[in-house]
Amino acid sequence: MAALCYSLPSLTLKPSPLNPKPYPNIPFLSHPKPSFRLPKKPTTTITRMSRNPTPATDRLISVAAYSLPFFNSLQYGRYLFIQYPQLGILFDPILPFLSLYKSVPYASFVAFFALYLGVVRNPSFSHYVRFNSMQAVTLDVLLVVPLLLTRILNPGRVGLGFKVMVWGHTGVFVFSCLCFVYGVVSSILGRTPYLPFVADAAGRQI
Repeated sequence: MAALCYSLPSLTLKPSPLNPKPYPNIPFLSHPKPSFRLPKKPTTTITRMSRNPTPATDRLISVAAYSLPFFNSLQYGRYLFIQYPQLGILFDPILPFLSLYKSVPYASFVAFFALYLGVVRNPSFSHYVRFNSMQAVTLDVLLVVPLLLTRILNPGRVGLGFKVMVWGHTGVFVFSCLCFVYGVVSSILGRTPYLPFVADAAGRQI
């Protein structure tokens, strides 16, 4: 038996195209291992939005702009002040500014055209200032409508027509006060106020 084993020729594996590097003693290493690559996770870039604060001059001009319709709407509050005189205490801090405003001849027309032509139509001002000024101008124009209706209809001093006029004037005054407070507070904080019935019309003009 030993002689038979010595008589057998030694086996040698020749490299083939399918098996370029044979391993005769370790059969399972005769083929290369497949390489697996994990998919790369997509890289996300996080960008932080920079918040540009509103300049103090823009805030101041916006506050002054909303004073125009508010001063012109005080005439609609006379019936409310007659019924509730204690409400006049809330308006005592603005009396010096109101006196200065009334001391200028034709102050309403001068302030209106100065605000519209000097600020709204002036591209050197920021969009923030122009939009707030346009809202103030639009609100000031709308405040003329109740006065025109009162002069045209002439409801008198008694009766249902007079009561409707008093309710309408009081409602206009309260609405103007709310718009004034909302616009001033938003301007001080550097935010853009959007007045009801006014913001859309003002936005189309800018």
